[in-house]
Amino acid sequence: MEKKVFERPVIKKVQVGMPNKFGMRSEYAPIKEIDGISVKELLEKYGSPLYVMSEKTIRETYQEAYKAFSTRYPKVQFAWSYKTNYLDSVCKVYHQEGSWAEVVSGFEYEKATNNGIPGNQIIFNGPYKTKEDLIKAVNNGSFIHFDNFDEYYMLIDVLNECTKRPQVAIRVNMDTGIYPQWSRFGFNYENGEAWEAIQRIMINGRIDLVGLHCHIGTYVMVPWAYANAAKKMVELFMAVEKKFHKALSYIDLGGGFASKNTLKGAYLPGTDTCPTFDQYADAITSVLINSDISFEHLPTLILETGRALVDDAGYILGSIHATKRLPDGKNALIADVGVNLLFTSFWYDYKFTPAQDFSHYTEETIIYGPLCMNIDVLREYVQLPPMKKGDQFVISRTGAYNMTQWMQFIMYRPNVVMIDMKKDVHVIREKENADTFRKYERTPDYLK
Repeated sequence: MEKKVFERPVIKKVQVGMPNKFGMRSEYAPIKEIDGISVKELLEKYGSPLYVMSEKTIRETYQEAYKAFSTRYPKVQFAWSYKTNYLDSVCKVYHQEGSWAEVVSGFEYEKATNNGIPGNQIIFNGPYKTKEDLIKAVNNGSFIHFDNFDEYYMLIDVLNECTKRPQVAIRVNMDTGIYPQWSRFGFNYENGEAWEAIQRIMINGRIDLVGLHCHIGTYVMVPWAYANAAKKMVELFMAVEKKFHKALSYIDLGGGFASKNTLKGAYLPGTDTCPTFDQYADAITSVLINSDISFEHLPTLILETGRALVDDAGYILGSIHATKRLPDGKNALIADVGVNLLFTSFWYDYKFTPAQDFSHYTEETIIYGPLCMNIDVLREYVQLPPMKKGDQFVISRTGAYNMTQWMQFIMYRPNVVMIDMKKDVHVIREKENADTFRKYERTPDYLK
Protein backbone atom coordinates (compact mmCIF):
# COMPACT_ATOMS: atom_id res chain seq x y z
CA MET A 1 0.00 0.00 0.00
CA GLU A 2 1.35 3.43 -1.00
CA LYS A 3 2.13 5.69 1.94
CA LYS A 4 -0.04 8.80 2.03
CA VAL A 5 1.57 12.23 1.89
CA PHE A 6 1.62 13.88 5.32
CA GLU A 7 -0.10 17.24 5.61
CA ARG A 8 -0.20 19.16 8.87
CA PRO A 9 -3.67 19.71 10.37
CA VAL A 10 -5.61 22.76 9.18
CA ILE A 11 -8.59 24.42 10.84
CA LYS A 12 -10.68 26.21 8.25
CA LYS A 13 -14.00 28.00 8.62
CA VAL A 14 -16.51 26.85 6.01
CA GLN A 15 -18.18 29.96 4.62
CA VAL A 16 -19.90 28.98 1.38
CA GLY A 17 -21.36 25.97 -0.39
CA MET A 18 -21.91 22.41 0.71
CA PRO A 19 -18.67 20.77 1.87
CA ASN A 20 -17.93 17.08 1.53
CA LYS A 21 -16.86 15.12 4.61
CA PHE A 22 -13.25 16.17 4.04
CA GLY A 23 -13.95 19.93 3.80
CA MET A 24 -14.02 22.16 0.70
CA ARG A 25 -12.52 20.44 -2.31
CA SER A 26 -9.62 22.17 -4.04
CA GLU A 27 -10.24 23.43 -7.57
CA TYR A 28 -7.39 21.66 -9.33
CA ALA A 29 -5.14 18.62 -9.45
CA PRO A 30 -1.34 18.67 -9.13
CA ILE A 31 0.79 19.23 -12.22
CA LYS A 32 3.38 16.44 -12.19
CA GLU A 33 4.57 16.66 -15.78
CA ILE A 34 4.78 18.98 -18.77
CA ASP A 35 4.46 17.45 -22.24
CA GLY A 36 5.11 14.06 -20.68
CA ILE A 37 8.29 15.13 -18.86
CA SER A 38 8.33 14.85 -15.07
CA VAL A 39 8.47 18.18 -13.21
CA LYS A 40 10.55 16.54 -10.51
CA GLU A 41 13.09 15.27 -13.04
CA LEU A 42 13.28 18.66 -14.78
CA LEU A 43 14.08 20.41 -11.51
CA GLU A 44 16.61 17.78 -10.48
CA LYS A 45 18.48 18.01 -13.79
CA TYR A 46 18.25 21.72 -14.62
CA GLY A 47 17.87 23.33 -11.19
CA SER A 48 15.20 25.27 -9.36
CA PRO A 49 13.76 27.66 -10.39
CA LEU A 50 13.41 26.79 -14.06
CA TYR A 51 11.67 28.26 -17.10
CA VAL A 52 10.07 25.69 -19.41
CA MET A 53 8.77 26.32 -22.93
CA SER A 54 6.58 23.83 -24.81
CA GLU A 55 7.27 23.72 -28.56
CA LYS A 56 4.12 21.64 -29.02
CA THR A 57 1.93 24.31 -27.44
CA ILE A 58 3.63 27.10 -29.43
CA ARG A 59 2.92 25.37 -32.73
CA GLU A 60 -0.62 24.31 -31.87
CA THR A 61 -1.59 27.79 -30.66
CA TYR A 62 -0.10 29.48 -33.72
CA GLN A 63 -1.88 27.08 -36.06
CA GLU A 64 -5.17 27.69 -34.24
CA ALA A 65 -4.77 31.46 -34.62
CA TYR A 66 -3.72 31.29 -38.27
CA LYS A 67 -6.62 29.00 -39.12
CA ALA A 68 -9.10 31.37 -37.46
CA PHE A 69 -8.03 34.26 -39.70
CA SER A 70 -7.03 32.49 -42.93
CA THR A 71 -10.38 30.69 -43.19
CA ARG A 72 -12.15 34.07 -43.05
CA TYR A 73 -9.83 36.26 -45.14
CA PRO A 74 -7.68 35.40 -48.17
CA LYS A 75 -4.49 37.34 -47.32
CA VAL A 76 -3.20 36.91 -43.76
CA GLN A 77 0.32 37.32 -42.42
CA PHE A 78 1.42 36.98 -38.78
CA ALA A 79 4.55 38.82 -37.58
CA TRP A 80 6.03 37.46 -34.35
CA SER A 81 6.36 40.13 -31.66
CA TYR A 82 9.99 39.87 -30.53
CA LYS A 83 9.44 41.96 -27.40
CA THR A 84 7.00 39.33 -26.11
CA ASN A 85 9.65 36.61 -26.05
CA TYR A 86 12.88 37.16 -27.97
CA LEU A 87 14.72 33.93 -27.13
CA ASP A 88 16.05 32.74 -30.47
CA SER A 89 14.66 29.22 -30.17
CA VAL A 90 11.17 30.55 -29.49
CA CYS A 91 11.36 33.03 -32.38
CA LYS A 92 12.57 30.36 -34.80
CA VAL A 93 9.61 28.11 -34.04
CA TYR A 94 7.26 30.92 -35.05
CA HIS A 95 9.32 31.64 -38.17
CA GLN A 96 9.17 27.96 -39.12
CA GLU A 97 5.39 28.23 -38.87
CA GLY A 98 5.46 31.10 -41.37
CA SER A 99 5.56 34.16 -39.15
CA TRP A 100 7.52 37.30 -40.04
CA ALA A 101 9.39 39.31 -37.38
CA GLU A 102 8.02 42.43 -35.69
CA VAL A 103 10.68 44.38 -33.80
CA VAL A 104 10.75 47.62 -31.81
CA SER A 105 14.46 48.37 -31.42
CA GLY A 106 17.82 48.05 -33.09
CA PHE A 107 18.61 45.22 -30.67
CA GLU A 108 15.56 43.23 -31.71
CA TYR A 109 16.19 44.02 -35.39
CA GLU A 110 19.65 42.54 -35.06
CA LYS A 111 18.22 39.42 -33.39
CA ALA A 112 15.78 38.98 -36.28
CA THR A 113 18.47 39.26 -38.96
CA ASN A 114 20.73 36.90 -36.99
CA ASN A 115 17.83 34.45 -36.99
CA GLY A 116 17.96 34.48 -40.77
CA ILE A 117 14.85 36.57 -41.42
CA PRO A 118 15.10 38.46 -44.73
CA GLY A 119 14.67 42.21 -44.54
CA ASN A 120 11.38 42.20 -46.44
CA GLN A 121 9.89 40.04 -43.69
CA ILE A 122 10.78 42.40 -40.82
CA ILE A 123 8.42 45.10 -39.54
CA PHE A 124 10.19 47.85 -37.59
CA ASN A 125 7.83 49.43 -35.04
CA GLY A 126 8.56 51.34 -31.85
CA PRO A 127 8.87 54.99 -30.82
CA TYR A 128 12.69 55.03 -30.84
CA LYS A 129 14.75 54.42 -33.96
CA THR A 130 18.21 55.88 -34.51
CA LYS A 131 19.53 57.13 -37.86
CA GLU A 132 21.66 54.01 -38.04
CA ASP A 133 18.58 51.86 -37.43
CA LEU A 134 16.68 53.60 -40.24
CA ILE A 135 19.51 53.31 -42.76
CA LYS A 136 19.98 49.61 -41.98
CA ALA A 137 16.24 48.90 -42.25
CA VAL A 138 15.88 50.81 -45.55
CA ASN A 139 18.88 49.16 -47.17
CA ASN A 140 17.62 45.79 -45.98
CA GLY A 141 14.19 46.32 -47.54
CA SER A 142 12.30 46.23 -44.24
CA PHE A 143 8.99 47.92 -43.48
CA ILE A 144 9.44 51.01 -41.29
CA HIS A 145 6.43 52.19 -39.32
CA PHE A 146 6.65 55.90 -38.54
CA ASP A 147 5.72 56.82 -34.98
CA ASN A 148 6.10 60.63 -35.23
CA PHE A 149 7.03 63.45 -37.59
CA ASP A 150 10.57 63.75 -36.20
CA GLU A 151 11.19 60.17 -37.24
CA TYR A 152 9.90 60.97 -40.73
CA TYR A 153 12.17 64.03 -41.03
CA MET A 154 15.12 62.03 -39.74
CA LEU A 155 14.62 59.48 -42.52
CA ILE A 156 14.49 62.26 -45.10
CA ASP A 157 17.84 63.54 -43.78
CA VAL A 158 19.53 60.17 -44.41
CA LEU A 159 17.94 59.29 -47.75
CA ASN A 160 21.20 59.99 -49.57
CA GLU A 161 22.84 57.26 -47.47
CA CYS A 162 20.20 54.72 -48.46
CA THR A 163 20.61 52.38 -51.40
CA LYS A 164 16.91 51.46 -51.66
CA ARG A 165 13.61 53.33 -51.57
CA PRO A 166 12.14 53.28 -48.07
CA GLN A 167 9.06 51.09 -47.62
CA VAL A 168 7.00 52.72 -44.87
CA ALA A 169 3.70 52.78 -43.05
CA ILE A 170 2.34 55.11 -40.42
CA ARG A 171 1.22 54.12 -36.96
CA VAL A 172 -2.27 55.38 -36.17
CA ASN A 173 -3.80 55.87 -32.72
CA MET A 174 -7.53 56.29 -32.36
CA ASP A 175 -10.60 56.08 -30.16
CA THR A 176 -11.93 52.53 -30.46
CA GLY A 177 -14.35 52.80 -27.54
CA ILE A 178 -12.14 51.17 -24.92
CA TYR A 179 -10.48 52.72 -21.89
CA PRO A 180 -7.75 53.73 -21.50
CA GLN A 181 -7.29 54.98 -25.04
CA TRP A 182 -3.73 54.39 -26.21
CA SER A 183 -2.64 57.71 -27.71
CA ARG A 184 1.11 57.38 -27.28
CA PHE A 185 1.99 55.44 -30.40
CA GLY A 186 1.69 57.02 -33.82
CA PHE A 187 -0.46 59.76 -35.36
CA ASN A 188 -3.98 60.48 -34.17
CA TYR A 189 -6.90 59.63 -36.41
CA GLU A 190 -9.57 61.89 -34.95
CA ASN A 191 -7.67 65.20 -35.11
CA GLY A 192 -6.46 64.64 -38.68
CA GLU A 193 -2.79 64.13 -37.82
CA ALA A 194 -2.72 60.66 -39.39
CA TRP A 195 -4.16 61.94 -42.68
CA GLU A 196 -1.66 64.80 -42.72
CA ALA A 197 1.23 62.36 -42.19
CA ILE A 198 -0.03 60.23 -45.07
CA GLN A 199 -0.17 63.25 -47.39
CA ARG A 200 3.30 64.44 -46.45
CA ILE A 201 4.72 61.02 -47.29
CA MET A 202 2.79 60.73 -50.56
CA ILE A 203 3.87 64.13 -51.89
CA ASN A 204 7.51 63.57 -50.93
CA GLY A 205 8.05 61.31 -53.91
CA ARG A 206 11.12 59.54 -52.53
CA ILE A 207 9.37 57.31 -49.99
CA ASP A 208 6.87 54.54 -50.69
CA LEU A 209 3.86 54.41 -48.38
CA VAL A 210 2.81 50.76 -48.47
CA GLY A 211 0.66 50.22 -45.36
CA LEU A 212 -1.16 51.39 -42.27
CA HIS A 213 -0.54 50.22 -38.72
CA CYS A 214 -2.25 50.53 -35.34
CA HIS A 215 -1.79 49.04 -31.90
CA ILE A 216 -4.88 49.89 -29.87
CA GLY A 217 -3.86 48.43 -26.51
CA THR A 218 -2.87 45.37 -24.57
CA TYR A 219 -4.97 42.52 -23.20
CA VAL A 220 -8.00 43.80 -25.15
CA MET A 221 -10.95 41.70 -23.99
CA VAL A 222 -13.54 42.98 -26.49
CA PRO A 223 -13.19 42.00 -30.17
CA TRP A 224 -15.47 44.86 -31.26
CA ALA A 225 -12.65 47.31 -30.43
CA TYR A 226 -10.66 45.77 -33.29
CA ALA A 227 -13.69 46.11 -35.56
CA ASN A 228 -13.79 49.84 -34.75
CA ALA A 229 -10.07 50.11 -35.45
CA ALA A 230 -10.42 48.24 -38.75
CA LYS A 231 -13.20 50.61 -39.87
CA LYS A 232 -11.01 53.66 -39.36
CA MET A 233 -8.05 52.00 -41.06
CA VAL A 234 -10.28 51.18 -44.03
CA GLU A 235 -11.37 54.83 -44.21
CA LEU A 236 -7.72 55.94 -44.43
CA PHE A 237 -7.03 53.21 -46.99
CA MET A 238 -9.93 54.42 -49.17
CA ALA A 239 -8.89 58.07 -48.77
CA VAL A 240 -5.41 57.28 -50.11
CA GLU A 241 -6.88 55.38 -53.03
CA LYS A 242 -9.30 58.21 -53.85
CA LYS A 243 -6.84 61.12 -53.66
CA PHE A 244 -3.61 59.48 -54.82
CA HIS A 245 -4.99 56.58 -56.91
CA LYS A 246 -2.88 54.10 -55.00
CA ALA A 247 -3.95 50.93 -53.19
CA LEU A 248 -1.83 50.24 -50.13
CA SER A 249 -0.39 46.75 -49.69
CA TYR A 250 -1.37 45.99 -46.10
CA ILE A 251 -3.32 46.94 -43.00
CA ASP A 252 -1.54 45.94 -39.78
CA LEU A 253 -3.77 45.74 -36.71
CA GLY A 254 -0.89 45.10 -34.32
CA GLY A 255 -1.29 42.94 -31.24
CA GLY A 256 -3.09 43.13 -27.91
CA PHE A 257 -5.20 39.96 -27.98
CA ALA A 258 -5.80 38.70 -24.44
CA SER A 259 -4.43 35.43 -23.10
CA LYS A 260 -6.19 33.14 -20.65
CA ASN A 261 -4.37 34.60 -17.65
CA THR A 262 -6.52 36.29 -14.99
CA LEU A 263 -6.03 40.00 -14.41
CA LYS A 264 -5.79 41.16 -10.81
CA GLY A 265 -9.19 42.25 -9.55
CA ALA A 266 -11.09 40.30 -12.21
CA TYR A 267 -14.31 38.72 -10.99
CA LEU A 268 -14.04 35.68 -13.30
CA PRO A 269 -10.93 33.74 -14.37
CA GLY A 270 -9.35 34.50 -17.71
CA THR A 271 -10.12 31.00 -18.95
CA ASP A 272 -13.83 31.94 -18.81
CA THR A 273 -13.63 35.48 -20.20
CA CYS A 274 -10.83 35.53 -22.79
CA PRO A 275 -12.18 35.83 -26.36
CA THR A 276 -11.23 33.10 -28.81
CA PHE A 277 -9.16 33.65 -31.93
CA ASP A 278 -12.35 32.99 -33.92
CA GLN A 279 -14.10 35.89 -32.18
CA TYR A 280 -11.23 38.28 -32.88
CA ALA A 281 -11.08 37.06 -36.48
CA ASP A 282 -14.82 37.50 -37.01
CA ALA A 283 -14.73 41.09 -35.77
CA ILE A 284 -11.74 42.12 -37.90
CA THR A 285 -12.31 40.27 -41.16
CA SER A 286 -16.01 41.13 -41.34
CA VAL A 287 -15.08 44.81 -41.54
CA LEU A 288 -12.50 44.23 -44.28
CA ILE A 289 -14.60 42.01 -46.55
CA ASN A 290 -17.72 44.19 -46.16
CA SER A 291 -15.84 47.41 -46.90
CA ASP A 292 -15.78 49.28 -50.20
CA ILE A 293 -12.27 48.04 -50.97
CA SER A 294 -12.38 46.22 -54.31
CA PHE A 295 -11.49 42.54 -54.27
CA GLU A 296 -8.40 42.99 -56.46
CA HIS A 297 -7.09 45.62 -54.02
CA LEU A 298 -7.77 43.75 -50.78
CA PRO A 299 -4.80 44.50 -48.49
CA THR A 300 -2.85 41.85 -46.66
CA LEU A 301 -4.01 41.66 -43.05
CA ILE A 302 -0.96 41.66 -40.76
CA LEU A 303 -1.25 40.63 -37.10
CA GLU A 304 1.49 41.07 -34.49
CA THR A 305 -0.07 38.85 -31.86
CA GLY A 306 2.35 38.00 -29.05
CA ARG A 307 0.84 37.34 -25.63
CA ALA A 308 -2.07 35.24 -26.88
CA LEU A 309 0.25 33.04 -28.93
CA VAL A 310 2.91 32.26 -26.33
CA ASP A 311 1.51 32.64 -22.81
CA ASP A 312 0.10 29.09 -22.67
CA ALA A 313 3.43 27.64 -23.84
CA GLY A 314 5.44 28.90 -20.86
CA TYR A 315 5.86 27.59 -17.31
CA ILE A 316 8.00 28.47 -14.32
CA LEU A 317 8.89 25.58 -12.02
CA GLY A 318 10.11 26.23 -8.51
CA SER A 319 10.43 25.04 -4.93
CA ILE A 320 9.22 26.16 -1.51
CA HIS A 321 12.13 27.50 0.51
CA ALA A 322 10.30 28.17 3.79
CA THR A 323 6.89 28.56 5.41
CA LYS A 324 5.65 30.89 8.11
CA ARG A 325 2.49 32.02 9.85
CA LEU A 326 1.75 35.74 9.68
CA PRO A 327 0.35 37.78 12.63
CA ASP A 328 -3.14 37.78 11.08
CA GLY A 329 -3.08 33.98 10.92
CA LYS A 330 -2.57 33.78 7.19
CA ASN A 331 -0.28 31.05 5.90
CA ALA A 332 2.79 32.32 4.00
CA LEU A 333 5.14 30.53 1.62
CA ILE A 334 8.57 31.72 0.53
CA ALA A 335 9.34 30.46 -2.96
CA ASP A 336 12.54 30.58 -5.00
CA VAL A 337 10.67 32.42 -7.78
CA GLY A 338 10.25 36.17 -7.33
CA VAL A 339 9.00 39.15 -9.29
CA ASN A 340 12.46 39.35 -10.84
CA LEU A 341 11.52 36.22 -12.82
CA LEU A 342 7.77 36.77 -12.96
CA PHE A 343 7.46 40.49 -13.60
CA THR A 344 3.93 40.17 -14.94
CA SER A 345 2.71 38.95 -11.55
CA PHE A 346 2.20 42.65 -10.80
CA TRP A 347 -0.95 42.51 -12.96
CA TYR A 348 -1.83 38.80 -13.19
CA ASP A 349 -3.13 36.37 -10.59
CA TYR A 350 -1.17 33.41 -11.87
CA LYS A 351 -2.25 29.82 -11.47
CA PHE A 352 0.05 28.35 -8.80
CA THR A 353 -0.18 24.55 -8.68
CA PRO A 354 1.65 22.04 -6.43
CA ALA A 355 3.68 19.44 -8.32
CA GLN A 356 2.99 16.63 -5.84
CA ASP A 357 -0.15 14.93 -4.53
CA PHE A 358 -2.22 16.71 -1.91
CA SER A 359 -5.51 16.24 -0.14
CA HIS A 360 -8.71 18.27 -0.45
CA TYR A 361 -7.81 20.63 2.37
CA THR A 362 -6.87 24.17 1.41
CA GLU A 363 -6.24 27.40 3.27
CA GLU A 364 -5.76 31.08 2.52
CA THR A 365 -2.13 31.55 1.51
CA ILE A 366 0.20 34.36 0.44
CA ILE A 367 3.18 33.52 -1.76
CA TYR A 368 6.36 35.55 -1.39
CA GLY A 369 9.42 35.41 -3.59
CA PRO A 370 13.05 35.21 -2.37
CA LEU A 371 13.95 38.88 -2.86
CA CYS A 372 14.74 41.17 0.04
CA MET A 373 12.05 43.70 -0.78
CA ASN A 374 8.47 44.00 0.40
CA ILE A 375 6.85 44.09 -3.05
CA ASP A 376 8.13 40.62 -3.94
CA VAL A 377 4.70 38.97 -3.80
CA LEU A 378 3.58 36.42 -6.38
CA ARG A 379 0.04 35.93 -5.03
CA GLU A 380 -1.55 38.07 -2.35
CA TYR A 381 -4.36 35.59 -1.84
CA VAL A 382 -4.78 32.05 -3.09
CA GLN A 383 -6.37 28.89 -1.70
CA LEU A 384 -3.66 26.23 -1.50
CA PRO A 385 -3.19 22.92 0.30
CA PRO A 386 -0.59 22.92 3.09
CA MET A 387 2.90 22.96 1.56
CA LYS A 388 6.27 22.50 3.24
CA LYS A 389 9.91 23.27 2.58
CA GLY A 390 11.14 21.39 -0.47
CA ASP A 391 7.72 20.99 -2.09
CA GLN A 392 7.66 21.85 -5.78
CA PHE A 393 5.18 23.89 -7.80
CA VAL A 394 4.28 24.97 -11.33
CA ILE A 395 3.23 28.45 -12.41
CA SER A 396 1.34 28.23 -15.70
CA ARG A 397 0.92 30.57 -18.69
CA THR A 398 4.16 32.51 -18.20
CA GLY A 399 5.43 32.52 -21.80
CA ALA A 400 4.81 36.21 -22.53
CA TYR A 401 7.14 39.01 -21.39
CA ASN A 402 8.64 37.20 -18.40
CA MET A 403 11.74 36.26 -20.40
CA THR A 404 12.18 39.79 -21.77
CA GLN A 405 11.20 41.88 -18.74
CA TRP A 406 13.05 39.70 -16.25
CA MET A 407 15.53 41.39 -13.93
CA GLN A 408 18.90 40.36 -12.60
CA PHE A 409 18.20 41.58 -9.09
CA ILE A 410 19.78 39.83 -6.09
CA MET A 411 19.45 36.44 -7.80
CA TYR A 412 20.95 34.93 -10.95
CA ARG A 413 18.52 34.20 -13.75
CA PRO A 414 18.01 30.43 -14.17
CA ASN A 415 18.08 27.99 -17.04
CA VAL A 416 15.43 28.12 -19.75
CA VAL A 417 14.58 24.82 -21.43
CA MET A 418 12.35 23.87 -24.32
CA ILE A 419 10.59 20.53 -24.69
CA ASP A 420 10.51 19.69 -28.40
CA MET A 421 7.94 17.77 -30.42
CA LYS A 422 9.75 14.49 -29.68
CA LYS A 423 9.72 15.18 -25.92
CA ASP A 424 13.45 15.87 -25.82
CA VAL A 425 14.57 18.68 -23.51
CA HIS A 426 16.99 21.39 -24.69
CA VAL A 427 18.61 24.23 -22.75
CA ILE A 428 17.83 27.34 -24.84
CA ARG A 429 19.36 29.85 -22.41
CA GLU A 430 21.94 28.92 -19.79
CA LYS A 431 21.66 30.06 -16.19
CA GLU A 432 23.80 32.95 -15.10
CA ASN A 433 26.79 32.85 -12.76
CA ALA A 434 29.45 35.21 -11.42
CA ASP A 435 31.35 35.11 -14.72
CA THR A 436 28.27 36.42 -16.53
CA PHE A 437 28.77 39.79 -14.82
CA ARG A 438 32.49 39.72 -14.19
CA LYS A 439 32.99 39.66 -17.96
CA TYR A 440 31.46 43.12 -18.39
CA GLU A 441 32.56 44.86 -15.18
CA ARG A 442 35.68 47.01 -15.05
CA THR A 443 37.50 47.99 -11.84
CA PRO A 444 39.78 51.05 -11.87
CA ASP A 445 43.38 50.28 -10.93
CA TYR A 446 43.26 52.33 -7.75
CA LEU A 447 40.51 50.05 -6.38
CA LYS A 448 42.23 46.80 -7.16
